[in-house]
Amino acid sequence: MTSSEIIVRKAVASEAERLADLALLAWERDLRPFLSGEAASRQSEKHRLGNAVHELLDRTIVAEIDGKPVGWCARARSRAYIPYLFVTPSLQNQGIGKLLLRRMESLLELEGNDRVQLDTLSDNVRAVNFYQHQGYRILVLKREGPQSSDAHLSVRLEKRLSPYRGSLADEEEE
Repeated sequence: MTSSEIIVRKAVASEAERLADLALLAWERDLRPFLSGEAASRQSEKHRLGNAVHELLDRTIVAEIDGKPVGWCARARSRAYIPYLFVTPSLQNQGIGKLLLRRMESLLELEGNDRVQLDTLSDNVRAVNFYQHQGYRILVLKREGPQSSDAHLSVRLEKRLSPYRGSLADEEEE
């Protein structure tokens, strides 16, 4: 698949449910196997992802092929942090995640950020390797969830950016 077939654009409200469904499919395949207890509840995750899509819709970009969303990435409001990056399972390993991540990093650079962080499950070696190949480095391992057998470890990763320091507005010459 070439990147010319993939369009990256801002998310729109009419596709929120479709984006949540796409995220749930990816979560079931890539993350759920590492979780237990309430953290592995499909219904809880469906609700959480639905809320997340609506909450961050204005800070979400979508990859589409033939007019259909095939992946999405969102950035947090208060800091340079990427809480969500999902690609349709059947289309993973074709450059869509890399394209979304690079575009999101560019947006964060335009906002003046000099670094970006994200988290993933430490057991998800595939994701950790993906992020490391994109230039992220591991900062810390941390325990997530309740202090019980349902708890899991996540890894915080960080990448240095090259922030844009100029004006984004066109200045007319007099």
